[in-house]
Amino acid sequence: MYEVKNKKTAIYRFETLSSTSDYVKEKRADGQNLIVVAKRQTSGHGTKGRSFSSTLGGLYMSVLSFPKKLPAKHAFRIMQTTATAVCETLRTFGINAKIKWPNDVLVNGKKICGILIENTFLGGFVQSSVVGIGINVFNALPNELKEIAITIEEATGKKIDVERVEEILLEKLYKRGIWRKYPRYVGFIGEEITLLCGENEIFAKMLGVDSEGNLLAETEKGRERFSSAEVSLRGEK
Repeated sequence: MYEVKNKKTAIYRFETLSSTSDYVKEKRADGQNLIVVAKRQTSGHGTKGRSFSSTLGGLYMSVLSFPKKLPAKHAFRIMQTTATAVCETLRTFGINAKIKWPNDVLVNGKKICGILIENTFLGGFVQSSVVGIGINVFNALPNELKEIAITIEEATGKKIDVERVEEILLEKLYKRGIWRKYPRYVGFIGEEITLLCGENEIFAKMLGVDSEGNLLAETEKGRERFSSAEVSLRGEK
């Protein structure tokens, strides 16, 4: 393990971890801002407990932070910051990415990055935040994902160093106010979508995202706001 420390953040690097997010959550009680990076994960996971392919050649990172006086109602700014930072990082390499609300970053309709955020709350404020980020850089994709996922190497035709991607991403993540750029990267506005809300499917037209991160859509009931749902594009498998 390689460790770097400064006044505010410790960075741990591993060859292999079961899960970077699980690791930082175990360290949460220490109260120390922490970044953990692994070259591969053996048990990486995404939303709803889904497994996340984490083979050599990808960037697998989790960031533990303790936001100061961030109201719970503005917790989505953490997602806005993260997703925007990923899109801005990809843009550095000439890649135009779109955010599929709330936590997927797509290129050419295929997933290039997954984001998983787990917050704790106390007294109406965000107490701690664990941000998990997985970016496909030049990792080999399993056969079952090749039709729905893409790597930076595939998108650019170039093999980019994972360390370079990490360096730029960390720079973007800590750029003040970057979350304000989130709307310009939200994709599929004006398109027909299906919202998966538990067992229910709602056909709608994507209108955008409000300041608190809720999805705005036009349904048969009119204009509605959704705080929790999964977006499926029409015709998407």
